Amino acid sequence: MTKQVLLLTDANTSPGFELIESLRSAGIAVANKGLNESGLEFGHSQHSALLYEIGSEASMEALRSVVERADLAWPGVPIVACRCYSTKSGARIAGAPDNETLKRLGFRAIADSPTQLPALLRQLEDAPGTGELKPFPDFHNTPSSTAFSLPAAVRGQRLQGAFALAASLHLAKNQTEAGQIALAGVVRLVPADRWSIFLVTQTNSSDSITLQPLVSRRLSSSASLTFDDDWQHEWFESAEAPDEPHSKVTHEAATRIETLIRSEGRNHVVASPLVSADIVSGVLEGFRDHAGARSFSRSEIELLVALAIPIGSALTNSLRISDAERLSHTDDLTKLHNARYLRQFLVNEVKRARRYHSNVAALFLDLDDFKRVNDMHGHLVGSHALMEIASVILPSVRDTDCVVRYGGDEFVVILPETGIDEALQVAERIRQKLGRHRFTGGRGLKLSLTASFGLAVFPQHALSPQQLVTCADTAMYEAKAAGKNCVRISTNTSAPDEGANSSLLLPRPFLKFPDEKLIS
Repeated sequence: MTKQVLLLTDANTSPGFELIESLRSAGIAVANKGLNESGLEFGHSQHSALLYEIGSEASMEALRSVVERADLAWPGVPIVACRCYSTKSGARIAGAPDNETLKRLGFRAIADSPTQLPALLRQLEDAPGTGELKPFPDFHNTPSSTAFSLPAAVRGQRLQGAFALAASLHLAKNQTEAGQIALAGVVRLVPADRWSIFLVTQTNSSDSITLQPLVSRRLSSSASLTFDDDWQHEWFESAEAPDEPHSKVTHEAATRIETLIRSEGRNHVVASPLVSADIVSGVLEGFRDHAGARSFSRSEIELLVALAIPIGSALTNSLRISDAERLSHTDDLTKLHNARYLRQFLVNEVKRARRYHSNVAALFLDLDDFKRVNDMHGHLVGSHALMEIASVILPSVRDTDCVVRYGGDEFVVILPETGIDEALQVAERIRQKLGRHRFTGGRGLKLSLTASFGLAVFPQHALSPQQLVTCADTAMYEAKAAGKNCVRISTNTSAPDEGANSSLLLPRPFLKFPDEKLIS
């Protein structure tokens, strides 16, 4: 009998009174845990399930994120959804995700009301992974979606190739690379005229799935089908974005979460869903459409189903890696880039400018008397004003420019291929927009804010990324001293003779930015 469950909440929800009382009246203790809390960790063995209340406006992406985060923090513990938005008549709100959709996202069971939870939890504990609670159908008695093993018939070079493919998938940095590596290996193990991977996206509609093309590969008659020393060189050479729409079979395979085969005349197609953490991330589609082509054999299908596990995991993991990298370069408050990203971006742009003999401009701006806003209205108003600052700066620059929250109320704007005159115009444009804008602080206020700007340009004022930011910072303090709310250009000069130029233009061994250790 279930003794205790863990109720997951986020910043937009609070535990429902009816849900807690329904469980407590059945003798089930309820602990509460915020999804945004740091150090999420499953530390109580008496917790036999995770609960999550689904509101009327819950999006598919938000629900998918809840399941993924719960699976990472409490692996192996089933997560149960409970609806908290039924109408008085008991009918669901139109457009709300149905139970099958929620199960595809990874919820083990769904209660349509809190009163159903005690019985549902008992059923889950008595028969885990069976009957209605089973998240996915059996893939023709193949291994589960959480373990990778190959059919017994796969031996010799095919066995070595399959494991070489699985091992290489760990090198993928993003989903495109994962798809390219996957197709380079699959085409060697199960030849076809064309292989494609489509990403699966669950829309807000309860039963609507969309497929987005990721990568495709056509088999050349002269292509090598062996896993030789050079096979990895072909990862990115022959792969391309699919130029043909997915087949109906592929869409059906994603919906049914089952590997399907169809033959129509000389056309033979196979579609295998790519599953990771009980979530369908994509579909692998293969076509044989040349004259005299044979259908896919049972042994080939078994191998594809087995390979779908590491490929699906690679797609999911590479997405997480990309998201983690993006978040590590993003300021939490303003959603602008942070100082960590600035270092990388500026180093690359200065290298490019050296190579093509162009300019890189840096604007360093600091808000004037911003401490007064925090003192008079509180830090929440100040934080909201900083978010508004970002909304003023971004429309004033190009997509290729880089806007960074450097720290506190300091911002840096990097303008590639921009000289002094053009950078001065950008700085003035931003300064005037800030002066005209009335900041609400999130409370309907009408605050006036100004900023002091410092401007420096590579290579006129600085010969390294660090020196460029330092010169712009120094010029900003000169603007403060000149009365604030103005722009000052760096007075530093960097005019080495031509013979010394090559050594002075080398990157400095260390760059230091706020909140970072020295990085070589």
